[in-house]
Amino acid sequence: MQAIRSLFVPKWSSDVVLEGKTAMVTGANTGIGKETAKDLAGRGARVILACRDMAKGEQAARDIMREVKGAKVVARQLDLADTKSICQFAENIYNTEKALHYLINNAGVAICPHAMTVDGYEMQFGVNHLGHFFLTFLLLDLLKHSAPSRIINVSSAAHAMGKIQFDDLSGEKDYHPVRAYAQSKLANVLFTRELAKRTEVQGVTAYSVDPGMVNTEITRHIRRPLVDLFKTFSFLLRTPAEGAHTIIYCTVTPENQLRTGGYYRNCAIAESCRAGQDDGTALKLWAVSCHLLGIRWR
Repeated sequence: MQAIRSLFVPKWSSDVVLEGKTAMVTGANTGIGKETAKDLAGRGARVILACRDMAKGEQAARDIMREVKGAKVVARQLDLADTKSICQFAENIYNTEKALHYLINNAGVAICPHAMTVDGYEMQFGVNHLGHFFLTFLLLDLLKHSAPSRIINVSSAAHAMGKIQFDDLSGEKDYHPVRAYAQSKLANVLFTRELAKRTEVQGVTAYSVDPGMVNTEITRHIRRPLVDLFKTFSFLLRTPAEGAHTIIYCTVTPENQLRTGGYYRNCAIAESCRAGQDDGTALKLWAVSCHLLGIRWR
């Protein structure tokens, strides 16, 4: 069983030290986000845990500080389903942080029943894409000031099933939880692609990551028959620590060995689906996202 599993979960390690660097991880109170934060803290980085639930965020910070000697970790409140919360969070960061070298947009909701964010966006598109789009927009000046810096957007292999439904982004006409999730993950890939073109000259690079099939809380909304499939092949699921590997790879690998705007899987450059390489759709999604959020981002 272990031999079979090793085919699906490649091993990777790095001894890169991040002393003097500051990283931010959204959704860092559990799962992949927490493991990413723990790893970066172990490399000496100051890590900001951006979490919706502050009690869980502060507990995660205590856990990491207990497990990693000398860890510099702080929890901050961020609700990606509320643009007001995102604005308040960003203001707090500018008031307390002098630099930001790594922004890891990891938080997400998956395959949930139809719901709306505080601002009236479909929940999966609103949190997984628009929330992180807006957060990145607000923090970009700090990232540019700290250059060279990196933005890592956590996507999924599910992006290959996605299509951006420009005529029904609210999901009110024809909502399907899996389709909405796939759309939001495709949006992550397209956002990364367009973002990289705009920020490379400013010393900010961007990467999208497929962490693989990981056993985390994000699957809590999955129902039968998918849940039965998960149980049957649970031995192939990655642990959160294993799921964090490609995120960490894109964080610590020398910039000249990475391709900005690229899609990464199993600690290597990979090819996203054809829709994820469509520059026209990426540009349209950028324009629509700016319009929905009421921002100008050239």
